[in-house]
Amino acid sequence: MAVTTVLVLRALGVGDLLVAVPALRGLRAAFGGARIVLAAPGALGELASLTGAVDEVLPTGGLGELAWAGEPPSVAVNLHGSGPESITDLLRTRPSRLLTHRHPDHPAVHGPAWEPRMREARRWCRLLAHHGIAADPDDLALARPAVPSPAPGAVVVHPGAAFGARRWPAARFAEVAGALAARGRRVVVTGSAAERELAGSVARRAGLGPDAVLAGRTGLAALAALVADAALVVCGDTGVGHLATAYRTPSVLLFGPVSPSRWGPPPDTGDRHAVLWSGCPGDPFADAPGPGLLRITPADVLEAAELVRQEVPHA
Repeated sequence: MAVTTVLVLRALGVGDLLVAVPALRGLRAAFGGARIVLAAPGALGELASLTGAVDEVLPTGGLGELAWAGEPPSVAVNLHGSGPESITDLLRTRPSRLLTHRHPDHPAVHGPAWEPRMREARRWCRLLAHHGIAADPDDLALARPAVPSPAPGAVVVHPGAAFGARRWPAARFAEVAGALAARGRRVVVTGSAAERELAGSVARRAGLGPDAVLAGRTGLAALAALVADAALVVCGDTGVGHLATAYRTPSVLLFGPVSPSRWGPPPDTGDRHAVLWSGCPGDPFADAPGPGLLRITPADVLEAAELVRQEVPHA
């Protein structure tokens, strides 16, 4: 069977896309002549183009929103999750072949069992390997965007996170940002448009001017350029941390309540990324920071920053 179209479902966020890059590259290598369509939020198109593995983004906001038109895809790939809904969404496109984990609600669909404790990038490469497709889980690098960095050489402080459980207190981010600025570093504070108030609060408490607040002022391509040319990134378990991994930018990453063994950078990155984790798991969807995350102090972060922001060459 000639493979002409590969439909990949990953209708999630920035970090979710970035940890799926190795699997996307594996699909590109396996189906080099096919059109690879990524069903994901439309805003991720700027980053998807930097993977070198995606031809088109089909705007898809989440489960139940996959709107596939035209001929059935040659291959459909479930990189979304473990539940039956993502399998159902892809079956509705009537693919000739479906690559997915198995689920008891779909007994006729075959695939490997879901392993909940596996590092996320490795999980999707393991799925492809089960179906005979090779992929390197450490192949996380992105191409550099064509747009310039809005603040070359700056320290990037990113206080936001998708859920409160992963959001270190703003006052602590401000203490870190202020201390780094006092050491002569240019510090900028990033975030989405919805996080502009949070970023502004961190900047004010740190004694930074309004020009240091980049939240809501950069698209994803400009954010990628910012991280690619940054001296250091300080953030929680967020998409910006995955950008730092993709561009080999020194970073201090604050984890809690989910272990970095699942969502952190590859373990063989040397001293480029300092991963702070108390070993205390919790509810990743809670509204308030978990107790493990709160055990991390500004002094811990500043000490880690001194260890990683040395002369570390970029890719």
